[in-house]
Amino acid sequence: MYFPFLRGRQYELLALRDLVAQNLIGDRVVPVIEPVKLSNTLIKTANEYLQQEHELAVILNPTVGSFTTNMLDDDEGSSNKANIEDFLHIFDNRSIIKSIIMQPNTVSVLDNWLKHGVQEKDLLVVNTSHDHLDAYSRIFDDSHPRYTLIPDESAFRRRAHNRVILSDKFSKQSRNSDYKYAEDEFFSEDHLFYKDDQFIGFSDYSVIGSDYQESGFAPYAVAIHIVYFAENKSLRIKHFVSDSNDDISNPAKKFYEAVAKLYSWYQSTPMYHTKGLETLISHYHDQSYPGLGVVKKLSVMHHLELMSNYLSKG
Repeated sequence: MYFPFLRGRQYELLALRDLVAQNLIGDRVVPVIEPVKLSNTLIKTANEYLQQEHELAVILNPTVGSFTTNMLDDDEGSSNKANIEDFLHIFDNRSIIKSIIMQPNTVSVLDNWLKHGVQEKDLLVVNTSHDHLDAYSRIFDDSHPRYTLIPDESAFRRRAHNRVILSDKFSKQSRNSDYKYAEDEFFSEDHLFYKDDQFIGFSDYSVIGSDYQESGFAPYAVAIHIVYFAENKSLRIKHFVSDSNDDISNPAKKFYEAVAKLYSWYQSTPMYHTKGLETLISHYHDQSYPGLGVVKKLSVMHHLELMSNYLSKG
């Protein structure tokens, strides 16, 4: 099982929505969303998963963004009130895996859920902090969660039940132009060995990484990140970087420089042709610029569809 962990920003959500709407991910891929705000896109994405009867994990106590504040803003005149009602209705569905991050507010959040019929055995729990291992052991002593996402460290392995390995596989650079110094690098082999290591699944932050930034900025360079299988079935990642990187002007030109490099590699490399990859190539042929958010969306779509196809054969 693969549990891609994504923050609920617009283009990550759109990637997840397009994948399930077009039947591009199978049941062995269960996305985990840490929502950063209560948005229409979040609600529409979750609704699409319900319609397709595909499981989706949603964290109700995220550590980043304004989601928690949004959920408390339920005054009668608040613009959030309708969204809160829609979200809670969706969240009540069995296809939504109730998920929680171990942190100081976990006990109070969980107590509230238990009063409303949620059971510990149905939960997905994320625990990446040594400080909350004792609390995890107390809460889940008698009834184990369905999944526990943890780092690959002995302290967590000793205590966690139904373990899923969570790792940040994306080597984030401070500047997009810096990816040209490591154009082709190792990404992961967790999909090959997670069972041997006594995990029931594996999880990562796709081609975005675990770092969270509240807002984006105009980059000097455009970089396209594409995951692919090496001959030994490990995952590697290619970074295709623009050349005209002296200032922030003309992002369309920068994109075309990067996608032209992708197209050259694509022509010479046999690989599974995903919807995300094919759409990027179509932008090369059309010489069209979709915007940087869409580029990120298509790279995520490619990664998740690639993994779904791999797991469907296992």
